[in-house]
Amino acid sequence: MGFRLSHLSLAVSLVALALAGVAIYRNTYEAIIMNDGSPDFDLLETGAVSILTLNNKTRNSDRDNLSQQLTQESCVFSAVKGVVDSAIDNETRMGASLIRLHFHDCFVDGCDGGILLDDINGTFTGEQTSPPNNNSVRGFEVIAQAKQSVIDTCPNISVSCADILAIAARDSLAKLGGQTYTVALGRSDGTTANFTGALTQLPAPSDNLTVQIQKFSDKNFTVREMVALAGAHTVGFARCATVCVSTNVNPAAQLQCNCSATLTDSVLQQLDTTPAVFDKDYYDNLNNNQGIMFSDQVLTGNTTTADVVTTYSNNVSVFLEDFAAAMIKMGNLPTSAGAQLEIRDVCSRVNPTSVASM
Repeated sequence: MGFRLSHLSLAVSLVALALAGVAIYRNTYEAIIMNDGSPDFDLLETGAVSILTLNNKTRNSDRDNLSQQLTQESCVFSAVKGVVDSAIDNETRMGASLIRLHFHDCFVDGCDGGILLDDINGTFTGEQTSPPNNNSVRGFEVIAQAKQSVIDTCPNISVSCADILAIAARDSLAKLGGQTYTVALGRSDGTTANFTGALTQLPAPSDNLTVQIQKFSDKNFTVREMVALAGAHTVGFARCATVCVSTNVNPAAQLQCNCSATLTDSVLQQLDTTPAVFDKDYYDNLNNNQGIMFSDQVLTGNTTTADVVTTYSNNVSVFLEDFAAAMIKMGNLPTSAGAQLEIRDVCSRVNPTSVASM
């Protein structure tokens, strides 16, 4: 939010400067009218030069401030990118996990970093242990490291954990081969989280098409944007413990999971044929009735959504452009009206002054 306020302050300053210039010019002109009613052009020129000099100094100052702001933003982006790139180099799957973590944050009451808040035994239950997230969402340690990297590398810059989530998702997408996009800073962190909201607002693998369309419509997404965002399943894995639930899986899918075996959280099913590359294979799989999750495959069961699936399957560039645009829109989902907001010092807990609001 600090960056947005600086832009507003700059605009107000420029308007005030223009008004002051007009006033100075008028007062100078009136003051230097000679007795015969004609102006003294030497004095008038001197006044004009003074105004121009003032304008130039102010413009230079404003330009310096803008340059400093851009330098600060560049520092933040670089600090986060270094951590994200290293994490994905260490484990490619982490890229998909960070994209998903951002989605699960923004889709529940807006992009407020609520999903990052740890439970406090007997006091606070957040979103992490809600069924859609429990033992499923991951990457919290990467966000914590990115936050610390910003603190260490970019002193005196206040950046929210929600902003860091947005940057990490964008950088993960680019690292895996997707189309990059601009992330605007200025989000704030919530002082609470919504266990029930995670359960009711997030799309579920067992959701039919009608339910999915309604959930995305509730966030002001079109059907095409919904199908584009579903393409996040072109990277990453699902836990076999989730896949092997009959209501969650496409019964025609050829699975890697042995659903008759004992399943732990480390036993995984890739979500398309190239889980480490952000491409269009997810849509190719859907057209071959090989989408893994039930909620994925039903996208081909309606003419409108099926046409979008075919469009993306036929043209990866269109998919990548649409996905990037939908991610920008998702990253701007507003927080709930009346929400108490702050910039957290540590992403997993609210600031000490905000504990009373939890």
